[in-house]
Amino acid sequence: MATTPAPTAEHPMDDDARRLAELGYKQELHRKWSGFSNFAISFSIISILAGCFTTFGQAWNNGGPVAISWGWPLISLFILIIGFCMAELVSAYPTAGGIYWWAATMGRPVHGWFTGWLNLIGLVAVTASVDYGCATFLNLTLSALFDGWAGTAHQTFGLFVVILALHGLINIYGHRVIDVLQNVSVWWHVAGAAAVVLILLLVPDDHQSFKFVFTERFNNSGFGDGDTGGLTFWFYVLPLGFLLTQYTITGFDACAHVSEETRGASKAAAQGLWRSIFYSAVGGWILLLAFLFAATDVDAINSAGGFSGAIFESALTPFFFKAVIIISTIGQFFCGMSCVTSMSRMAYAFSRDRAVPGWRLWSRVNRNGTPVNAIVAATLAGLVLTLPALYQKAGVPVAFYAVVSVAVIGLYLSFLIPIFLRLRMGDRFVPGPWTLGRRYKLLGWIAVIEIAIISVYFVLPIVPAGVPGNADFTWTAVNYAPLAIGGVLLGVAVWWYASARKWFTGPRRTVDVPEQRPAPADEPA
Repeated sequence: MATTPAPTAEHPMDDDARRLAELGYKQELHRKWSGFSNFAISFSIISILAGCFTTFGQAWNNGGPVAISWGWPLISLFILIIGFCMAELVSAYPTAGGIYWWAATMGRPVHGWFTGWLNLIGLVAVTASVDYGCATFLNLTLSALFDGWAGTAHQTFGLFVVILALHGLINIYGHRVIDVLQNVSVWWHVAGAAAVVLILLLVPDDHQSFKFVFTERFNNSGFGDGDTGGLTFWFYVLPLGFLLTQYTITGFDACAHVSEETRGASKAAAQGLWRSIFYSAVGGWILLLAFLFAATDVDAINSAGGFSGAIFESALTPFFFKAVIIISTIGQFFCGMSCVTSMSRMAYAFSRDRAVPGWRLWSRVNRNGTPVNAIVAATLAGLVLTLPALYQKAGVPVAFYAVVSVAVIGLYLSFLIPIFLRLRMGDRFVPGPWTLGRRYKLLGWIAVIEIAIISVYFVLPIVPAGVPGNADFTWTAVNYAPLAIGGVLLGVAVWWYASARKWFTGPRRTVDVPEQRPAPADEPA
């Protein structure tokens, strides 16, 4: 393994390595990321050029413009509160294990066990969904550029496999430039989103009214017979539309997973986490409003199942249509690259604590400090999770939305456990340099309740044909998120009670340095 040299009088242990040693680990990953790079990876994974484009249809069909113009800022506020709670935790415990490490430390090994597995499957799913979305837009791009390219679902899946493999290879062999690419990704997202907004404002001859954007409601879900005023719409259909926001603004735990590679992590990772949410929320809302103002051909968008590409194709000239989808495709490629980085660090850290079968293999790093085996295994897991998309029929991409739901539920449930444990600890919790102070109680309970609610909604059927007992029921329309999440939870629960509780003790110390209190909290939120 490549490790940081032992401290000597000539080369004393720096503050980051010392804090990591206090938490129980040697400095094995190379600590060369700046605070901006730490922010950049979460900003890239959130990627308004990915989620806003690929899951736009979920909000359009389930609520319409109001699910976007009002739903986005409302749900973003709740997500920012979750981010504040997690920022306080990463400031106190800046480790690559991140979420599960916090749970095991503040609770018991069983909390870390379940948190780790939920977080890992969530990261695998978010990587798979981002790369599948990227493949969808690349397929659309190729169809627009080449007359002979059919743009079939099987071609999308083939492109998905290629993109996933490329992201694995970049993370394995691009160790010298991966942090630079994260920084480039930030500026691509900023400039690209600004370019798309300007194109949608300046190029179309007509735009929708403010009344349409902020008051129009659609119900294309199939539930409630298209009614937009009944209880079914307000309490079932519209909340399903919030998946757009909840999915797009996720993956921000990457700031924690790369904290062992970040300089000044106790402050930089905390700031990177909440800032990535805030700036993405503002930028994403502006971008989505531009979508809605340009959505003048409602029938064409409805015929395309709410797919955002129908907005650009109907409102723009062929040149600008191609420009927009190319900008988005490149942004999604950067996003997927960042997802693999975060996912592999989590797999490495969880394996380091012997929670994953074959842990010796997955916790190994090469001489460049790269967890190669963890990268390969995690990308293959993402491929397997997305296999149902091969059998997807035309219409609403239920398989894609199911993977999206797996990502949201897995990640946010893994966030819920340490946030609740921090609430339970109360004043026994020793904060790091970045802290919520006394506000942790109010914000923590808001976060816990919001996560519990969305976790229920996103396991529900997305279309009527996915409801067992429905006359049109088909397995290809089933939201398999509860099957994937439930299967993992059942498997790890059986494994825990049958075996793991006897040997999994939570985080395993690799250095013998007693933990000390972090520096006094001097930067409240």
